[in-house]
Amino acid sequence: MPNGSNRTGLRQGLTNYGDEGFSLFLRKAFIKGAGYTDDALSRPIVAIANTGSAYNPCHGNAPQLIDAIRRGVMLAGGLPVEFPTISIAESFSHPTSMYLRNLMSMDTEEMIRAQPMDAVVLIGGCDKTVPAQLMGAAAAGVPAIQLVTGAMLTGSHRGERVGACTDCRRFWASFRGDQIDAEEIDAVNDRLVPTVGTCSVMGTASTMACIAEALGIMLPGGASPPAVSADRIRIAERTGAQAVAMIGAQLTPARILTPHAIENALRVLLAIGGSTNGLIHLTAIAGRLGIRIDLDALDRIARDTPVLVDLKPSGQHYMEDLHRAGGLAVVMRELKPLLHLDALTVTGRTLGEELDAAPAPFGQDVVRPLARPIYPQGGLAVLRGNLAPGGAIVKQSAASAALMEHEGRAVVFEDAEDLARRIDDPDLDVRADDVLVLKRIGPVGAPGMPEAGYIPVPRKLARQGVKDMVRISDGRMSGTAAGTIVLHVTPEAAIGGPLAIVRDGDRIRLSVARRSLDLLVGADEIAARVAALPPRVEDPDARGYRKLFLATITQADEGCDFDFLKAPRVVATVPREPEDEAWRYQLRLTVSEALAGALRGDHAASVHPPLGDVLRRFRATLVCQLDAFAGYVREAEQNGPDGYPLYRWTRATIGNPDKQARYLRSFTVYVGGEQVYPRDVADALEAELRKLVEPEGITAVTKFDTNPANSPQPPAQ
Repeated sequence: MPNGSNRTGLRQGLTNYGDEGFSLFLRKAFIKGAGYTDDALSRPIVAIANTGSAYNPCHGNAPQLIDAIRRGVMLAGGLPVEFPTISIAESFSHPTSMYLRNLMSMDTEEMIRAQPMDAVVLIGGCDKTVPAQLMGAAAAGVPAIQLVTGAMLTGSHRGERVGACTDCRRFWASFRGDQIDAEEIDAVNDRLVPTVGTCSVMGTASTMACIAEALGIMLPGGASPPAVSADRIRIAERTGAQAVAMIGAQLTPARILTPHAIENALRVLLAIGGSTNGLIHLTAIAGRLGIRIDLDALDRIARDTPVLVDLKPSGQHYMEDLHRAGGLAVVMRELKPLLHLDALTVTGRTLGEELDAAPAPFGQDVVRPLARPIYPQGGLAVLRGNLAPGGAIVKQSAASAALMEHEGRAVVFEDAEDLARRIDDPDLDVRADDVLVLKRIGPVGAPGMPEAGYIPVPRKLARQGVKDMVRISDGRMSGTAAGTIVLHVTPEAAIGGPLAIVRDGDRIRLSVARRSLDLLVGADEIAARVAALPPRVEDPDARGYRKLFLATITQADEGCDFDFLKAPRVVATVPREPEDEAWRYQLRLTVSEALAGALRGDHAASVHPPLGDVLRRFRATLVCQLDAFAGYVREAEQNGPDGYPLYRWTRATIGNPDKQARYLRSFTVYVGGEQVYPRDVADALEAELRKLVEPEGITAVTKFDTNPANSPQPPAQ
């Protein structure tokens, strides 16, 4: 029967009947009803989050993937156990899939917490599923590995290669402009989606797949294999096997999704010309671990991170072409000078080690070299100004060059219904050089921040051949869309943001070069309009999930997460300014000899529940000083000691029996996978840890002002 708090397999998370022995007895009795033997039930459990649904063709290959995952788990000695969660399909979700993302993340987190599992494989794919799963898994803290369903193959229409969903929008725009007829639009409808899988371009689904691989939470090479390929099935089998390996190493999300990993993912997002939605989702994932994304710092790194991937909507190719070209490893190999190569991955090896082990490059025309990019700066640019004091985003790699410096007259739509009612009115007062403004499609206004930011060109202009206009909203657009479209204007109109005061005929100036978005109205007039805004009225009929959503949803710059789901405090901000890598702080614990033996290797301090609780709240882990020193020496000897200034001292220390005994009782506290952190984080954590000091347990808490460039403790691996 279970004893102690360090439980695995069926013994963890027992149902509360007031008798733990009976709880385990009952659990085993019922699961044996499914035909399991004691041998099977004694093995580590790898859960498989199944998001297959008849409503979700993007996940149509989920049964085949689950079979392969199960095979991999069993070959590695584990017990696979499948469980269902919410599945979100982009085109089958009302009012919008984004409205349901946080609900799916809660479902994922709570099912991971509620059910006994030693690791979990997350099967995602369609746009909001991968971020929802990573948000939930990050908070749950169980070793987790992401698998995506993969992109669909491309089709053919009258000899032209086509794929969802950039070509969906292109053909629909042609239909709206009377350039093709109803017969042809019906014909192309049969050709755009020839197989199951996610969109075949660099839309949100493919962006999130690439982000997951860049984060290190997916097996290398896992982002690009098509849904209906043998490579996708093989990746699934390997994912199952790797999940078992992660259990012994305790590769939890907090050890992988570090500030360095988040920054790597931001670089990749910029270099692939990824979806604007990727930024919102990555912000939410990071926020669950107390990592804040600084939009201004993001814009800084965007200026020296060019777009390298020639995929629609920023280029010409499709996801299957990226896979044939070598996958995301080819992109990250080009980005190596800009990446943190020491970031840990689910394999237990670093990103740098994985890139070194990737297949040798070969000639291809999908991924450009760093010196010859598709676009000289990152795909996204951050705008600020009196219309967007909290920031706004434009996908500059998919915008019209002629419109990125533009001033025009505002044509305003108050909400999505107003847009639908008037956009195709032949009497609409609109010109090609106007700026279309759509209000109240933000997180609160819609609600759910729908992808209505891709405002269609008014039909009267489309018939004249107008392909693009400057369009501004507080909503989102599909990652498959293109155009000079300003999105995520923060704060949104529905909560009194400046967008709410824009009127027909106002002049608006967009300057991507200056990163500005401004309403050209005097300050006094702006103040008067703001003062005249009606007070926000809560929906009296809201109940259930809608009521929760409206009461707790945050803005785009915070990832549109629920405020109560975010980590209680910020432990790091990314991307970091270069000077942020200088002097920071570190905490170390000195513990009794008895506790040291139990804590060594127990990074989460599960043997000491009060300490474990503090570590969990701060996203922190422990590493024995002696083990860290030994790792430093091994690394120095592998790479040559010249680059390791403390090599001799550290080697002498671990060889000294008296010092060995001392450092066996000393544990470094890592926060978010980092050994040094800002003073406010160190101070708050120190205060909590000092409450636990006692003679036979934690005997001392020490705070150091440290320089990471000279520190002998590399991050735990």
